Amino acid sequence: MSLALLSPLIVLTAATCIVLLERRFPYSPGQMFFRAGFWNDLILYSIVQSYLLGVAINYLIVWMDSSTGLSRFHLISDWPLWTQVLFFVVTHDLYIYWFHRLQHRSLRLWRLHEAHHSTTDVDWLSGSRSHALEILINQTVEFAPIVLLGAAPEVALLKGMISAVWGMWIHSNIDVHSGVLQYVINGPEMHRWHHSDVVADGSNNFATKFALWDWLFDTAHLPVGKKPTGYGIREIDFPTNYIRQHLFAFRPLMPDEYQPNP
Repeated sequence: MSLALLSPLIVLTAATCIVLLERRFPYSPGQMFFRAGFWNDLILYSIVQSYLLGVAINYLIVWMDSSTGLSRFHLISDWPLWTQVLFFVVTHDLYIYWFHRLQHRSLRLWRLHEAHHSTTDVDWLSGSRSHALEILINQTVEFAPIVLLGAAPEVALLKGMISAVWGMWIHSNIDVHSGVLQYVINGPEMHRWHHSDVVADGSNNFATKFALWDWLFDTAHLPVGKKPTGYGIREIDFPTNYIRQHLFAFRPLMPDEYQPNP
């Protein structure tokens, strides 16, 4: 089976396993499967938006390559495939950590990030709710270097698959304890704190795949024996409609407007 067919099959299998684990070992036992915004997140964010942005980002990267011609140098083409994948996983994750921190410090960038924090029930699907401009920025930064540095075609598929599975995993409603691994590999026990509706708790744990960044840069938050009391953003009434959620990011800036600031 080709990787182009295998990678989405792995993502669907992972999603199924995560959903089953959420039902069997829930972090928040009372959380509903068909929670508020479920179909909005599944159909409009996960399917429609992901497809359209994928097409747009592909055209953008092709334009960047035709303008620079960087891919013709095949700068990393001789590297083993696993090394290429590891390189892009680590470097992009470090970028995401710092950009994520900046989103919580800059009011304009926070506006693009609000949608991701708006869900009051955090589960396997919550990671899909992100403003289109935020995704456009982050996935262009994610995939453009893969093309421009001349990586193997399989790298983009593998990197996308890893990101999709990991995004579902860290947002999942699974009561899992990773032990010492949580100092290196990120999981739901830390990331769910990032979605806490308490500012002091949510302005931490910016890492996506590697919790190591939070421990290294002093933004880790993992209280022993405690769980968040709620999720979402208390200070605003966030729209439930997909279009309004996007337009909400462009409302007038207010001097005393809420934003999480670590």
